Amino acid sequence: QVKDSFTVASEQNYTGVFLNRLFHWSFGVGKQVRSETGLGEGAVSVSYAAISLARKIFGDLSPLRILLVGAGEMAELTATHFRSQQVRRIGVANRTASHATTLAARIDGDVVAWENISSELASSDIAVTATGSASPILTRNDIAAAMKTRRVRPLFIIDIGVPRDVEPASGEIEQVFLYNIDDLQSIVKENMARRQTQVDASELMVDAEVEKFMSWLHSRAAIPTIVALRERFNSIRQAELARLEPKLAKLTPDARARLEEVTRLLVEKLLLGPTTQLKATPDEESVAAYAEALNRLFNLQDQASSPESETPNPLNDSVISSPRGRDR
Repeated sequence: QVKDSFTVASEQNYTGVFLNRLFHWSFGVGKQVRSETGLGEGAVSVSYAAISLARKIFGDLSPLRILLVGAGEMAELTATHFRSQQVRRIGVANRTASHATTLAARIDGDVVAWENISSELASSDIAVTATGSASPILTRNDIAAAMKTRRVRPLFIIDIGVPRDVEPASGEIEQVFLYNIDDLQSIVKENMARRQTQVDASELMVDAEVEKFMSWLHSRAAIPTIVALRERFNSIRQAELARLEPKLAKLTPDARARLEEVTRLLVEKLLLGPTTQLKATPDEESVAAYAEALNRLFNLQDQASSPESETPNPLNDSVISSPRGRDR
């Protein structure tokens, strides 16, 4: 969502130099943390833990048929995760038919009549129960009857109802894998503990990138002085070429162009060292001191203090951003 929002904003030219650099830096360190640590591994929600367990049992989930019993928030979250795995079909059953219809439309599923749950169970690979029933809606006998027509096909049942929707004894049936919300929460806790061990390493990576970004941000204060210094050197170059114009009048156009290029490159090389050092200065106080020294040494006061070259606000920098490229 963050990446999508940033893409929309940048395409509309509502981001400038500061936000562009900040977001790309953030995306980069996020990728580094995910690839070099285990911080993003393991499910940390009950609904996603169900998907992780299903993958351990079945591997590829795309050919599977899912039966969802219930239409509340937990049911929808779990169904959404299954839909992201491109499962073959999701059937939704609920005592209130309109609720089943609404949820089925949201997840691109099919409505299953409440009275047809038993027959649907026989043809499903995974059943998710998430109702508010005070008593089990699926008994051991219900599931045993469904398994008679399945032969050796396993049935994965995820009971996230509170109280339980499925009789615990159902898990004793061969090829039936029954997990309730307590099992899933235990998996989530283990994964959270495992992730916690990766926090310190992740924070070190983030801190290092924050330091780099802040150094870049501090260097932005040097831009007006750098611009003024380049303008001063270039004006001197052009003045000298104008002064020597009588002696240069006989040069061919190619020679004049070459002379222009050589003098421009000479100025660039002379300014490369001071520009690099000034931009690399890590703190604002030193930047201000160096900028003041350059202003005095090269008489840049008029240029560096003009409205066009004031110290830029990094949130609204018009020095090198597009006319509409202002961060909002």
